[in-house]
Amino acid sequence: MKPLIAGNWKMNGLGEAISEVQSLIAKFDGSAPDDRDVLICPPATLIGRFAAEFADEAIQIGGQDCHAKESGAHTGDISAAMLADAGAAYVIVGHSERRADHDELNADVKAKAEAVLSAGLIPIICVGETEKERKEERALEVVGTQLKESLPETADEFVIAYEPVWAIGTGLTPTLNDIAEMHRFIRSQTREDIRLLYGGSVSPTNAAEILAIDHVNGALVGGASLKADDFHSIVMAAKGA
Repeated sequence: MKPLIAGNWKMNGLGEAISEVQSLIAKFDGSAPDDRDVLICPPATLIGRFAAEFADEAIQIGGQDCHAKESGAHTGDISAAMLADAGAAYVIVGHSERRADHDELNADVKAKAEAVLSAGLIPIICVGETEKERKEERALEVVGTQLKESLPETADEFVIAYEPVWAIGTGLTPTLNDIAEMHRFIRSQTREDIRLLYGGSVSPTNAAEILAIDHVNGALVGGASLKADDFHSIVMAAKGA
């Protein structure tokens, strides 16, 4: 399965950040390897500019969230159709920071994923347990419920990203066995052709061993995706390199 390495810039990046993407492309000698997909999800303010600037490059641009409705009186929100119009190819939905900071429920995530699909884009649907749930040995139960209630009922293509909440931005990562167990479980709950990404403090130093685990078909990268050197190292660590 072709790996997907996705960078989630979160609320980081002004116009000058385009130089980091230019530096990344230069490290690929002008074109990303064709045996893996490379995606950058910048703030919504940069999607249109990045999509136009890198239209001829083997790097895709995505959004970090969207509203479940196509349009309407939702001040400050952005629809999947708008993201598509700006040049996005993917949209992240259900990230733990959205679930926690904006009280998004599984049903909300599912509605957003279906909106993304309706706009002709590919949703990256995030799931993951908290530290408390992991310590209570409920990680599989929690993620299983998230999968059951967050995934669209019918879809040709979507991506699932497993991000243990306690590992996001902390520098902590589960053991390789823990990651392998969860990805086996997620695979058992969905189709064989769905790409499963791992996210949670992915870095140049741990990317190779994480990406070598069975059923890990790529990574959702946070802070390390903001730096061309670090993100390039992670991309090159993917299977197929």
